[in-house]
Amino acid sequence: MTEPPKSIADDAVVTFHYKLRDAEGSFTESSDGASPVVYLHGRNNIVPGLETEMVGKKSGDKFTATVAPEHGYGERNPDAVQRVPVKHLATRGPYATGQMVAVQTRDGLRQGRVVKVGHFNVDLDLNHPLAGKTLVFDIEIVDVRDATGEELAHGHAHGPEGHGHDHGHDHGEHEQQP
Repeated sequence: MTEPPKSIADDAVVTFHYKLRDAEGSFTESSDGASPVVYLHGRNNIVPGLETEMVGKKSGDKFTATVAPEHGYGERNPDAVQRVPVKHLATRGPYATGQMVAVQTRDGLRQGRVVKVGHFNVDLDLNHPLAGKTLVFDIEIVDVRDATGEELAHGHAHGPEGHGHDHGHDHGEHEQQP
């Protein structure tokens, strides 16, 4: 007798494809033509609103999830626009308005969007590009399985090839996937 398909719950490793757009349709991103996303459920490895929508789904399920800004990348913070000396940018110039650049901070590299260019400084918007946006995800669940002991200990999925990442980093610094 075969087991029923596993439902998504805490400590399940979930593999999925996605299409993402904002509510206005002005931003799109997709895993089409790329590897699917693999994450450990219940460990804040994807945006909270999408993780909530995943609960109870099974391999083969297709659905659309709408995620409000407060459950996605947060609201825009007007104080996150800052003037930064060019010498602190890891990305070399010349710079253009709208360009994404990396800036050295006390906490390591951080991404920002150039909003104004001066001779010695650049004004950067350090908000996530999707902050303040309602997100619409079209999801296809590819696989749901139990996490291995190693994945549980590390707090994230290792993917089909096992380990698949460098442990020379701090696990608290993971960038959230979609």
